[in-house]
Amino acid sequence: MIKYKFFIGFLSLTCICWSQDKNEKEFRISKPEFPSNAYELISEQLASAKRIRYYFETDSLKKSYEAKFKKGRLHYSVEFDENGKLEDVEFIIEEKDIPEESWKKINTYLQDNFEKVRIKKIQQQYRSNGIIEKELIYQAFQNLILPHINYEIVFASKANKGYQTYEALFDAKGMFLKLRKSLSSAYDHVLY
Repeated sequence: MIKYKFFIGFLSLTCICWSQDKNEKEFRISKPEFPSNAYELISEQLASAKRIRYYFETDSLKKSYEAKFKKGRLHYSVEFDENGKLEDVEFIIEEKDIPEESWKKINTYLQDNFEKVRIKKIQQQYRSNGIIEKELIYQAFQNLILPHINYEIVFASKANKGYQTYEALFDAKGMFLKLRKSLSSAYDHVLY
């Protein structure tokens, strides 16, 4: 009986640990397969966009739809839930695009907690947290630096044998919010 309880406890703990990993799979879909309400929300932005791609995405926590495209010089990713409700808008930026004080805090966190950090990608993120969808779209495509934006940093760090990739989320002031291991995939070429 004690062995059984230990085994169940171990399985529960293992499941909790795995949920912290990002095991994402992305499948390219056609425009008709993309939710129509999601398309309507971003159609104005897509009118002048290039390299428009639609994806259905699954990870360990959820299923979602994503539109990726290039507009101006920026690579955008607009993510929607299964029902076509806006979740976030992200676009790729560089270190120099983050306010200096925020970058110092982000960099300090990475250097203090990881060995030999190599940054792969930085994204500025506008989350839907109670903001009207059209307002969020406006803010993101105007590239407004607001107190509720986040920075998503994808980086690799030295691990036991090689490197481990992580995805870290920081608020506009550079304060750490969340970290997930990013498991390698065979579709890295899909990401901008």
